[in-house]
Amino acid sequence: MQYMIVIERASENYAAYVPDVPGCVAAADTREEVVREIRQALQSHIQCLREYGEPVPEPSSTAVIAHLPPEIDGRTVSGGP
Repeated sequence: MQYMIVIERASENYAAYVPDVPGCVAAADTREEVVREIRQALQSHIQCLREYGEPVPEPSSTAVIAHLPPEIDGRTVSGGP
């Protein structure tokens, strides 16, 4: 199974969660650490669900990256009139 993981940069660390598996979250100081931690959390979470006879959610979330044109993203300055 493959689950989508969302990684967010906070002011002092990184946080991650799995939208298809409520309650499966992790936090760490670096992006690499949070990826490692959320993978372990996901594995443990699913093992626990199976041990207790709970249904394992099917992966269904997907993601795309929305690239904005320069005039919208605010990173460029227009050349004037």
